[in-house]
Amino acid sequence: QVQLVESGGGLVQAGGSLRLSCAVSGSIFRINSMGWYRQAPGKQRGLVAATSSGGSTNYADSVKGRFTISRDNAKNTVYLQMNSLKPEDTAVYYCKLNAAVTGPWSANDYWGQGTQVTVSS
Repeated sequence: QVQLVESGGGLVQAGGSLRLSCAVSGSIFRINSMGWYRQAPGKQRGLVAATSSGGSTNYADSVKGRFTISRDNAKNTVYLQMNSLKPEDTAVYYCKLNAAVTGPWSANDYWGQGTQVTVSS
């Protein structure tokens, strides 16, 4: 059983910072990638940041230079550091894991429950 538990969301003023955490538990054969997605009211869910098993990263253009994705392997936790927050960053943020859990030939997506981030002007 694979579980993702998110934390760190909240209310912050424009220009402030938040750090989201995603703790992963369960037996995993191989992690392919992890990422953060967000969905604002009335908008489609989209990728914010992602990291591969080899450590490469990619970001949405709207967050480059402001957000940083990182991982702490010892704690089985992935983070999203969000700086210089803007009102347009307001959304529900979801952690996603893509992993093979029973063997090397298949993989599935696993999602956290989401955490609300609200940025006031």
